[in-house]
Amino acid sequence: MRPLKLAVVGHTNVGKTSLLRTLTRDVGFGEVSHRPSTTRHVEGARLSVDGEALLELYDTPGLEDAIALLDYLERLDRPGERLDGPARLGRFLEGSEARQRFEQEAKVLRQLLASDAGLYVIDAREPVLAKYRDELAVLASCGKPLLPVLNFVSSAQQREPDWREALARIGLHALVRFDSVAPPEDGERRLYESLALLLETSRERLERLIADQQAQRDARKQSAARLISELLLDCAACRRSVATDSGQVQAAIDGLRKAVRQREQRCVESLLKLYAFRREDASASDLPLMDGRWGDDLFNPETLKLLGVRVGGGIAAGAAAGAGVDLLVGGITLGAAAVVGAIAGGALQTARSYGGRLMDKLKGQRELTVDDAVLRLLALRQRQLLQALEVRGHAAMESIKLTEPLDKTWREGKLPEALHKARAHPQWSSLNPGAKLNQSERQEQVEALAKTVLV
Repeated sequence: MRPLKLAVVGHTNVGKTSLLRTLTRDVGFGEVSHRPSTTRHVEGARLSVDGEALLELYDTPGLEDAIALLDYLERLDRPGERLDGPARLGRFLEGSEARQRFEQEAKVLRQLLASDAGLYVIDAREPVLAKYRDELAVLASCGKPLLPVLNFVSSAQQREPDWREALARIGLHALVRFDSVAPPEDGERRLYESLALLLETSRERLERLIADQQAQRDARKQSAARLISELLLDCAACRRSVATDSGQVQAAIDGLRKAVRQREQRCVESLLKLYAFRREDASASDLPLMDGRWGDDLFNPETLKLLGVRVGGGIAAGAAAGAGVDLLVGGITLGAAAVVGAIAGGALQTARSYGGRLMDKLKGQRELTVDDAVLRLLALRQRQLLQALEVRGHAAMESIKLTEPLDKTWREGKLPEALHKARAHPQWSSLNPGAKLNQSERQEQVEALAKTVLV
């Protein structure tokens, strides 16, 4: 079964190439600019599902002088004959005017005649002028179904009611609202459903395309949630150890800030790539990291639970809790000695994971970790970016700005349990030496956190 062929037609500079970029998710398709007549030739793209081409889209040059062309076409009939539209266009395309004065218009008409249907793109901000009515008259003479596409309907200057009335007066009652810069979430589905009404024989192919694009949209969103979850887990488990009296505390804080900022940038770039945008399509203001947290993460509930379980008994667990309180206020007490002794007599794995950290603390080392407020901000910023990417067209020219998010979610209340667990597992962070990112428990927490990222 051959693919359905669609010609994208319309006046100059109404957003035809922009529409193609959004439908193909290709920011590099054609050339988009504010200069008129940017597209000078026909350019095509193909959409496939499971290796089968279902739809071919053809970008065409802008119609520039439809008024003069319509007048010329009306004079082509010889005395005593009355040609229909396609026959009259055939005579025009064979003549010299199609290669000279009306060369651009001829390219458009040849492509529409060779296609199954046309998408007539309208800049909804423009008034309904005579030249647009003449364009529609010329295009209608091809004898192909036309689906008007109202572009830039998100603009405050849009004239949608005027265009709806004008199109209805010439019998075009079916149309699609599709802003190629900020397309509606269901914009593509509505466009293809409208085409299926005009092209009943192509319904099966269009329905397959709709289902595949919805599946891709869902998969992208889930992948995005995992990328954000990995960022948050990396930062929650990240830690830096520094001697309290070494004078290098600020340097350690700066190092932590840089590591987290770079990790956020990698997440931003991964999200842009996932949604088929360029690196320059989003920019983040500097991340206002706090001065870090001092030492208390070693004794969060998850760490204490692990210590109690791994050293094998309630007595040792109680000793660990006592040491936690003492060490948090800088004391070295019987409780601390009890923990060190318990670990020394406990499992080798426990000693490897926690013994070194406890001994460092007893020697005056402090651990820097990322503040909860920073984790909240990271989550908010990435959710903001994800929401922007979900509604961004691939013809958008302005960069997404990540500033202070308005999202209320994640601002208050408890952080997800996965992040509390990550505090006790520095080996889960790619920002720490000796990271073990393929641990099954880490992957379980990434998946659990991903479910909360999209809420």
